[in-house]
Amino acid sequence: MLSMQSRTYAQDPTSNAKKMHPKVNVGENGPPSNIKYTVTCYYAKRFEALRRVCCPSELDYIRSLSRCKKWKAQGGKSNVFFAKTLDDRFVIKQVTKTELDSFIKFGPGYFKYLSESIGSGSPTCLAKILGIYQIMTKLPKGAGKDSKMDVLVMENLLFRRTVTRLYDLKGSSRSRYNPDPNGRNKVLLDQNLIEAMPTSPIFVGNKAKRLLERAVWNDTGFLASVDVMDYSLLVGVDEEKHELVLGIIDFMRQYTWDKHLETWVKASGILGGPKNASPTIISPKQYKKRFRKAMTTYFLMLPDQWSPPAAVGSSSQSDIGEDYTQGRSSVE
Repeated sequence: MLSMQSRTYAQDPTSNAKKMHPKVNVGENGPPSNIKYTVTCYYAKRFEALRRVCCPSELDYIRSLSRCKKWKAQGGKSNVFFAKTLDDRFVIKQVTKTELDSFIKFGPGYFKYLSESIGSGSPTCLAKILGIYQIMTKLPKGAGKDSKMDVLVMENLLFRRTVTRLYDLKGSSRSRYNPDPNGRNKVLLDQNLIEAMPTSPIFVGNKAKRLLERAVWNDTGFLASVDVMDYSLLVGVDEEKHELVLGIIDFMRQYTWDKHLETWVKASGILGGPKNASPTIISPKQYKKRFRKAMTTYFLMLPDQWSPPAAVGSSSQSDIGEDYTQGRSSVE
């Protein structure tokens, strides 16, 4: 059976693609004056299976997408289309052809990784992509130019959250500072977090820090295995609930030949500049190591309980013990 199927796909290479990425036509049978739409649903069955685990129901997902508004995402690229569903559950983001091609390549690995993580209860903080679509718009003759847009639908990490600080962290200090966080773009970057650490550090408990480190370790290991880089950890500080909400985003770009070339040129100094200087683009394995190290240092661990003070050979030992006890009460 397997060999027969393989032979069929060899004769018709588009047959498998059509099954994995079906197209839906809207308005094809209408009058010529109507606008016609063609929607390609990439990995339709695999995404549907993922949504069964992550969404209340398929009908709720469709209802959410039917009511959207354009959204100017803070920190997002100015020329990229963003939208949000009116119920605030999902974010719609435009993706480039390079990002789409990358996901089509590593998509099976993405579904396998999430399926195994969810099934085994293994920690993960990947912001879940729940659908990828290509929308083609065909206008009536003489009405203008036809258009095409590729978009992804992902969970809104900040759903029902009151976030007072929002960070986009990559584990790098180069060009990672927002000089005017009170302006239009309020998303803070790595250097903003490092700058605030002496006065406003982000503390997490022992268990939470271990869980975060494990999730980052798992996710970066997977992303490096499929040659993905340049992702970020989005971190929101919800002071109302005294919680952090976070997730790894922007993991659609693979380390393609142009990135290889840029790394080699900058490291060689062939176009000027210091030879062997740290390139802005690094390999997925290097990115993974840097990202893991940074995320470990960015979040400071708050002990779950204080250890007893060590004995001090001094006549003021009883005073030290009394001060320690008072300090413990104020921390709790």
